[in-house]
Amino acid sequence: MTLRRAATVWIAVSFTAASACKQTGAREEASASAATGPSPDAPWTLVYEHVVSGNQDLYVVPAGGGVPRRLTDDPAHDSLPRFTPDGKAVLFTSDRTGNYQIWEAPASGGPARRVRSNAHTEWQVDLSPDGKKLAFLSNQDGPEYLFVLDKGSGAARGLARHGKGSILGNPDWDSASRRIVFSSNWRIGHQIYVVDAESGAETRLSAFSAGGCEPRWRPDGQRVVYVKRGHLSDRSRLVEHDPATGNEKVLVDWPALNYDPAYSPDGSELAFASNVTGEYAIYRQRLSDGRSWRVTHGAGDARYPDYAPVP
Repeated sequence: MTLRRAATVWIAVSFTAASACKQTGAREEASASAATGPSPDAPWTLVYEHVVSGNQDLYVVPAGGGVPRRLTDDPAHDSLPRFTPDGKAVLFTSDRTGNYQIWEAPASGGPARRVRSNAHTEWQVDLSPDGKKLAFLSNQDGPEYLFVLDKGSGAARGLARHGKGSILGNPDWDSASRRIVFSSNWRIGHQIYVVDAESGAETRLSAFSAGGCEPRWRPDGQRVVYVKRGHLSDRSRLVEHDPATGNEKVLVDWPALNYDPAYSPDGSELAFASNVTGEYAIYRQRLSDGRSWRVTHGAGDARYPDYAPVP
């Protein structure tokens, strides 16, 4: 099994086309100011993907430290997990039927079920906070587009269509279930866009000269965190963008490749993956003072953390 995430083929193509987010094999060894002990002030749970003994599955762990619980166990690639808004299930991508499709597993454990069954590549899924709509990527019309599926009717429609050869990524709903932030390499390399889920009107957030990828909304819907990386650089920053003013603030600037940011339910911290010690591991960083903790340990890349919602 490969040591990369389930999106292996897509990554190889997309990050070649978008150097702002290209992940090379080079890793800068450095010591981050991250505490290794448990953090008692973290009442949350994280889900993430982890390569263990060559197999990529999903795991759940207390954010403050503890023993990980294996959520999926399949020889295929299980990856890109997202909790549902009620915290009862985890949506993810898997190629266990031969092509990448959207799956769902109970957060407490148990068999996974296929959300949609077709011959297309469908992945990178996020359920709207009101629980009514799924945002995901699909090539059912040929090129990869951003789709929205109405859970009540089962109807899916293409929302963002960036043309043949465009590569999209990481759709994420805002708190009002009205806007979706995502990345695309359409025309000018990987950039961050926001699209209105009803009208389809789009706005580019990232600066033309910088670009970005892997955006996530802050829980209050007022900010977007994303990955910013210079051309072929061996380090990337996690930057918070204010859509109202265009102002940006660097949240994480470790001397490494830092990816996969996700806000905690109260917006007070970030979970993310970094290769600051060699292989990718999951870290948390408190935003008020920059204090950090390492969450995952052991061999194998750990990527794509997501926080369970607070009941």
